[in-house]
Amino acid sequence: MNENTSLTTKVNVGEVRLSYCHLFTPEAVAVGAEKKYSVSVIIPKSNNKLVAKIKQAINAALQMGVASATFKGKMPTNWRNPLRDGDIDKADDEAYADSWFINATSKTKPGVVKRVKINGENKLVEVTNEEDIYSGCYGIVSINFFPYNNAGNTGIGAGLNNVLKTNEGDYLGGRSSAQTDFGSVNLDAYDNDDMPE
Repeated sequence: MNENTSLTTKVNVGEVRLSYCHLFTPEAVAVGAEKKYSVSVIIPKSNNKLVAKIKQAINAALQMGVASATFKGKMPTNWRNPLRDGDIDKADDEAYADSWFINATSKTKPGVVKRVKINGENKLVEVTNEEDIYSGCYGIVSINFFPYNNAGNTGIGAGLNNVLKTNEGDYLGGRSSAQTDFGSVNLDAYDNDDMPE
């Protein structure tokens, strides 16, 4: 039974927008806090199918907590939900408008991959350049939901497993891409033969 329950608590969340990417170097969220790998996953509220799948996995984690010593056999009344409302909890950040979000973390480094064509076939390759994964790009994130009870603070956590980058996106936080800045520049005007020495 536990094996089946653990399977239902794991979800591939995607395609979603990624923010606050700390996938190569762990960071602490506050002074003195433990450093962890993390990513904020932004999910459009219009993606009803994915949201339902996430809620089902969270419910499975709740049931796991009740069945184990974590919640001591009863459903907690005030528990922290990892699926948060961007319109409420991130009202000052337009990237989270009309979206849900999940902050997923891990003590161990997640696998980070992207799709490339090799000999005409799509293959997954490890991302080694940190700049390939940035706040604003899109991907699929493997998350495992789990119950916790720390000194009376109960809830469902979101464990970060792996990340698959699927598409580029506009940078969040005001930074623009080189394509955006220079896409309309007449490159022929800068032919190397005409450049001053």
